[in-house]
Order: sequence, then structure tokens, then C-alpha cells
Amino acid sequence: MEEATNPISVLLVDDHTLFRSGIRSLLQRHAEFTVVGEAADGVEGIKRAQQLQPDVILLDLNMPGMSGVETLQLMQQDCPQAAIIMLTVSEDAQDLTVALKAGACGYLLKNIDTDYLIRAIRRAASGETVVAEAMTGKLVALLQGGGQAAQPLSGLDKLTPREKDIIACLARGESNKSIARTLDVAESTVKIHVANVLKKLNLTSRVQAAVYAVEHRSLNGATESPN
Repeated sequence: MEEATNPISVLLVDDHTLFRSGIRSLLQRHAEFTVVGEAADGVEGIKRAQQLQPDVILLDLNMPGMSGVETLQLMQQDCPQAAIIMLTVSEDAQDLTVALKAGACGYLLKNIDTDYLIRAIRRAASGETVVAEAMTGKLVALLQGGGQAAQPLSGLDKLTPREKDIIACLARGESNKSIARTLDVAESTVKIHVANVLKKLNLTSRVQAAVYAVEHRSLNGATESPN
């Protein structure tokens, strides 16, 4: 008999009570999720995260008092294992970039459909990057556009050729399973390479690695999306 899988624990942090209630009701219809708590602001959200140690935190970007990004940064100190997803109405590319650089594992818009949100939470809990499709193009355009020169290689020269392949795939938003297919290696091998990349570049998440790779566009074109 297979062992039962523990449900994915979720913490909701948003200043709109009605919105939190809607998300809670949605997730409660799925046995794979359990909403362990709610908070209406960043300060309370940090306290709840410390107490509950959830698997996933859905965090509003714009809240009264402490901002979502400030909340995110403090949450990571006491709840480092949590996958923190910014759930917001903001479609501003700069907000997206700031959130990802701060360590968010995802950036979703509040107008997404419910099935997309469910899949995104599931993927985030398994360690994948989740960025709203409408925002992906804006992120790449912001980081690659404006005629700005690529930043120096910095830590990229510490990476092996295979690790550079890995970070190039991360820059395209690929999951571990997709990277394994692309590079024809085992998924477990990909996980090891990703961990090595994060350690060498002193990063905390694969999303930060993706942003880093796009900003340091000197991987001989490796970070460009395939045709």
C-alpha cells in the first residue's frame, strides 16, 4: 500500500478579506491542499509564517504598511523552505523583477483562472518557477531591452559547461523535468546541478538564477529561447 501524501499547506496573506475567503474556499475543494492560516498584513503574515511553517505562501504585493516585497524578504529568514508566490493585480514589469530578485518563487496575477492557480501552487510546492504567462515576455523585454549592455560575467565563470546549460534552461523558465528532457539527463541529475548553480552564485531560488542569467547575457547566446 502506498503511503498517503501530506497535503500542501498554504498561508494566505492579503489585506482583502473577501479575496482571502475566495482563495480559501477554492483550495478547500481540493484534498491536496490545506489552508493553515491567513493574515491581513505583512507583520501578521510574518508571525503566521514563523508559527505555521507552510509549504506555500500566497502573498499580496501591495498592502498597507509593510509592502509585499519587504514581507517576502523577512519571511525568507524564518521560513526558508516556503515557496512564496506574489499574487497581485500589478502587471508592471518592474514590480515583477523586484519581487523575483527578492526571492519570490513566482509572480501571478489575480485575474488568472482557478485551474491555473491550482496548477501553479502545485508546481511551486515541487520547486518549480511560476510566472504568469502575460508577464514572462515583459520580464525578458525589461532585462534584455533598453540597449543596456550585459553585466560582467561575475560568478558565471565559476560554472561548468553543463551548469551553464542548466542556468540557460532556467532563464527560459523550464522545469526540472523539461530540463532533463532538453539535456537528456536524469531529473535527479538536474536537481543536483541546480543546487550547485545556486550555491556557486550565492542565490536562494531558481527564479533568482533565471533573472541572473538574463541579466548576465554573456552565455554565448545560451539563454535565448529556442526557435
